[in-house]
Amino acid sequence: MTEKLAISRLGHRGDGIADMPEGAVYVPYTLPGESVTVERVAGHPDRRHLLHVDKPSHERATPVCKHFGTCGGCALQHWSLAEYHLWKRSLVADALAQAGLVAPVADLVDAHGAGRRRAVFHARRGTHDVLEVGFTAPRAHHIVPIDNCPILAPGLAGAVRAAWAIAEVLKSAGKPLDIQVTATDTGLDIDVRGSGTVAADRLSVLAKVAETHALARLTRHGELVAQRTQPLLRVGRADVPLPPGAFLQATAEGEETLARLVSGHVGKSRHVADLFTGIGTFALRLAERARVAASDSEPAAIKALQQAAGKTSGLKPIDAQARDLFRRPFMSSELKNFDAVVFDPPRQGAEAQARELGNSTVPVVVAVSCDANTFARDARILVNAGYKIASAVPVDQFRYSHHVEIVAKFTR
Repeated sequence: MTEKLAISRLGHRGDGIADMPEGAVYVPYTLPGESVTVERVAGHPDRRHLLHVDKPSHERATPVCKHFGTCGGCALQHWSLAEYHLWKRSLVADALAQAGLVAPVADLVDAHGAGRRRAVFHARRGTHDVLEVGFTAPRAHHIVPIDNCPILAPGLAGAVRAAWAIAEVLKSAGKPLDIQVTATDTGLDIDVRGSGTVAADRLSVLAKVAETHALARLTRHGELVAQRTQPLLRVGRADVPLPPGAFLQATAEGEETLARLVSGHVGKSRHVADLFTGIGTFALRLAERARVAASDSEPAAIKALQQAAGKTSGLKPIDAQARDLFRRPFMSSELKNFDAVVFDPPRQGAEAQARELGNSTVPVVVAVSCDANTFARDARILVNAGYKIASAVPVDQFRYSHHVEIVAKFTR
C-alpha cells in the first residue's frame, strides 16, 4: 500500500523524517520540504521505501554515481553540497548540545580531496549462483555489483578489476569474501578475508593475478600470497611500511587536515603522548619537534611505526608500545610528565582513557573522533573534570555519508 508523506527534517543518519502522529517515519533519499510517495517496509513500522518525489526540494542535486540509491555506500548524493556541509556541522553541534556542552564549533572542513584511498569490496554468489563483486545494498546483505566508484581516489584505479579477478579465482570455495584494497605510494595493497582454506594451486593462480594487476602486495588474512614491492605510505618525513589491512584515514587530504589541526593544538609542547596512534599518523609528524610516547593495541601498527621512526633522520625520540588502551588506559600518574596528550580512538570512543585524563594534570588534551556521540560523551567527562573545550572542528573525509570527524582542543 502506498502513502504520501511530507518530509520535515533530516535524521542523524541522513534519512528524511516525516513527523507522524505515531512518531517519526524515516524515508531514505529524501530532503526537508519534499512531498513523496512511499510504501511500507515489511517488519519496520517506522521506515518507508521511496517510490517517487512528488515535490522536490530546491536543494536536491543530481547524484554523481549511477549506483546511488541501490548501493549502500553513499546516503546523500542527492543533496547540494552547501546544505550538506551545514548539516554535517550540525551533527557535531547537536551532539555537544545533547551532552549539555557549550563549545565553539567551527565551519566544516571539506577533506574529500582526491577521494577515498581505501575500500572494502564484497564478493558473494548472488541470484542464479552468479558471482557479484561490489558494495552491499542499503540495510541489506546482498551485493550491488559495480565496475566503477566515483568517490575513490585515482590511486585506486584498477582496484575494482583486481577485486573481480581475485573473486573469480576463489569463487569455487563458495564463501563470501571481503577484499580490502588500499592505495599506497608504491601501488595497490590487497588483503582478502573470508576465503577459508585455499589449495596450493589456487594460491599460485592468485599470485598470477597479483602480477597481472601489478599489485604491490596480496595477502590472505595478513598472510603473504605475493609481493612485488613493499607497500609504503609517506607520513610527514617518514616512509611507513604498512602492515596488511592497516587502518588509514579515509583520504589523504583528511589525514593532512587532521594532522595539521592536531599539530596546531599541540603547539610548542615538548613531550606529547599519542594514544591510539595506529601507524603513527600524528606521532611521526609531532616527533619533528617534540618527544612522543605512542601507544596502540595493534602490535603490527606499532612495529611499522618503530621501523619508520628508526629510518627517518631529524626526528626526536618516539617511544612506541603496544597496549590495549581500553583495558589498560594510561593512568593519571603516567600522564603527569606530558605537556599534551592526543587521543584518536575507534568509533566506540575512549571512556576509560578520558576518565584518567580527567584525573590528570595534563594542560592540553587534543581529542580526535570519528563519532559525534561518543566524542560528546568523552568531552563531557573531560569538562566535568575541569577541562574547557577551546575549539571543535568538524572534518569531512566521508563525503555523502553521515560520518564526520572532529578535532577538539581541551585546556585546563
